[in-house]
Amino acid sequence: MMVNVKTSSGSGALTDTNEIKKDKPLLEIRGVSKKFGDFIAVNNVDLDIYQGELFCLLGGSGCGKTTLLRMLAGFEKPSSGQILIDGQDMSDVPPYKRPTNMMFQNYALFPHMTVEKNIAFGLEQDGIAKTEISDKIDSILKLVELQDYKKRRPQQLSGGQRQRVALARALVKQPKLLLLDEPLGALDKKLREQTQFELMNIQDKVGVTFVVVTHDQEEAMTLSTRIAVMDRGRFIQTGTPTEIYEYPGDRFVADFIGSANILDGKVVSNLEGMIEVSTYLGKFSFKSNSNISEGSNLFVGLRPEKISISKATSKSKGTTGYIDDIGYFGNASRYKVRLDEGQIIDVTAQNQKRPKDAKDRLTYENEVNLSWDNSSAMLLLK
Repeated sequence: MMVNVKTSSGSGALTDTNEIKKDKPLLEIRGVSKKFGDFIAVNNVDLDIYQGELFCLLGGSGCGKTTLLRMLAGFEKPSSGQILIDGQDMSDVPPYKRPTNMMFQNYALFPHMTVEKNIAFGLEQDGIAKTEISDKIDSILKLVELQDYKKRRPQQLSGGQRQRVALARALVKQPKLLLLDEPLGALDKKLREQTQFELMNIQDKVGVTFVVVTHDQEEAMTLSTRIAVMDRGRFIQTGTPTEIYEYPGDRFVADFIGSANILDGKVVSNLEGMIEVSTYLGKFSFKSNSNISEGSNLFVGLRPEKISISKATSKSKGTTGYIDDIGYFGNASRYKVRLDEGQIIDVTAQNQKRPKDAKDRLTYENEVNLSWDNSSAMLLLK
C-alpha cells in the first residue's frame, strides 16, 4: 500500500517526496497499560499505526484515550508495555527528544506573540538559523492559508484561525507523529465541520501521521482513515469508518457509533454458515462462521436510516405502528414509532421534498408502515 507525501526541503519549502510504503508500522503499541493507584486507565492495549494515516482514538469521557495520547507524547510513562516510533523504543526518551509534537485543545498560543513568533518559538529553541526559520514560517503559513495574518496576535484572530496557527506551530518542526487532543472541540458546529475538511487536506499535503483523540463520533467518522473505539481502557474495535459503522463487532460499538435499534434475538437455526435469528421485527438471516447453537440469545442491530417509513394504507404489508414523537433537523426527521406490542423503533428519513401541504407530512399519531432490506441488519454477538 502506498501513499504520496510532502515534506520540507532544506530551505523550508514543502516539496514532493518518494512514495512511502505502508508495510511497516510507524507507531507500535505493545501491551501498554497505565495504572493510577488501583485504577487502570489503559488496560493492555496493542495497536499499529502506519505512515500517513489520520487515526482517531474515539471514546467517551474516562475511557483512557487522552491518557494513551499523553503516553505517546511522553508526558506519562506506561506502567507496562512498549511504545515504538519508527522502530525505536520510547521508554527512556523524554518528550522533547521524541519525533512527536502535540496540539492541545486550548491551542496554548502565547498571547503576547504574533502569529509568526508563535510558530517560530520551537524552531528558535532548537537553534535553527533565522533565514531557515523565515522560509519555514512562510511555507507553513501558506499551507494553512494565514500568510496575511503573520503580524497579528492570537486575540485578533477567530477561533478557526487560532486553531490553524496551533496546527502550523505543531507541523513546522516536521514531527513524524502529530498528536491532537480534541483539536476541534473549541469551535462551533458549523466552523468545526468546515475545519474538519481543512485538517484532512493539510494532513494529506504534508503526509505527517496524525493521531487524533475525540469523543465526537461524527468527527471521527469524517476525519479518519481508521478508528479505534475505546471503552474502560481497552480497544473494543479497530477499523475504517465504514467497517466500524456498517459492521460493528458488538452492541456497545453499534450503539456508540451513530444510532441503532438493538433488538433482542434468539437463534432459530445455524446451518451451513447461515444463522437465522428471530426478533420482534421478524426473522433475519446472516452469514456467520460462529459456532452458535440453536436457542442462543444475541442481538440484532438496525440503523434508523436503513428503515423506510410511509403512511399506512389498506394495502400496506409488513410492520405497522403509530408515530409517538418527531425530531425535525431540517435535512432529515427522526420518528419514534410505537408498534402494536408497545416497542419503540427509531426511524430517520431524509426530507428530500418540501411538503406542499399538511396532508403530505407525517405527523403525530399517523399510522405508518415500516420496511427494510434484511441485508442492512447487523448481527451482534454480545
